[in-house]
Amino acid sequence: METGRASRTALATAYARAYHQLSGEPRVFTDPLAARILGVTRERIAELDTATMDRPGGPEGRQRMRRYFLAGRARFAEEVVARAVAEGIEQVVILGAGLDTFGYRNPYPRLRVFEVDHPDTQGWKRDMLSPAGIEIPESLTFVPVDFETDTLAASLATAGFDRERPAAFVWLGVVMYLTRPAIEDTLRFIAGQGQPVHLVLDYLSAGTTDEERASVRERAERIAAINEPWLSFFEHEEIEELLRSCGFDTVEARPLAELFTEYLGEPLSGLPARTRPAPLVHAIRGRADA
Repeated sequence: METGRASRTALATAYARAYHQLSGEPRVFTDPLAARILGVTRERIAELDTATMDRPGGPEGRQRMRRYFLAGRARFAEEVVARAVAEGIEQVVILGAGLDTFGYRNPYPRLRVFEVDHPDTQGWKRDMLSPAGIEIPESLTFVPVDFETDTLAASLATAGFDRERPAAFVWLGVVMYLTRPAIEDTLRFIAGQGQPVHLVLDYLSAGTTDEERASVRERAERIAAINEPWLSFFEHEEIEELLRSCGFDTVEARPLAELFTEYLGEPLSGLPARTRPAPLVHAIRGRADA
């Protein structure tokens, strides 16, 4: 992203989540604040076109897949958080929070939510919360981090995050924008948290067929054009090996097709064959009952 401007991909993600709530399509995730934080109606979302980004309300299969992927990953992440809370975890860190609304819907009285993002994106979010009538609960803490000048460890410590206690980390829509050394450093930091520690993340595959690779290249060019280029790609074997080398004991992959069937009660139809989102990953180090 460009200094002084909020992330455009964060905005496009927020519009896609909101459209999923208002479109009438079969819903896999319910978020009553998704459209409210944007201050938009169903008609307005359908009209929007983010130029170099996919239009969230578009009818094409690829755009529908994108909406379902974003909704499905949000639901999966909140299920992981629920599991962590059931184990007694009372801290969750959302890395690259964007316009995520979990912290404002947090149903767990003892759970503290730490939203980590670039200062410009957090300032933009704060400016949107007030007009939407969304209050910032006492359980939520903003953690501004400019990785050119700050470190995640120092910024979380300043915000009151307890490094010695168990925690859950949600890291969605971020890994692909980082170099591999930066990804590894962050994973080692997370794995070094007081145990048990849960992590849910997503990543991008470069594709395994010519058609898939061409599709990914096309999308990557659009993203690079708005100065938010993709820097890292993985296949599942690579990401699992990396997670285990960083200290995680358990690595569970959940293919999107499997999740959609679970959430909808039937397979999600009408999706393009060349669209193959990488699985969502739930990694754990340590166990609450160990």
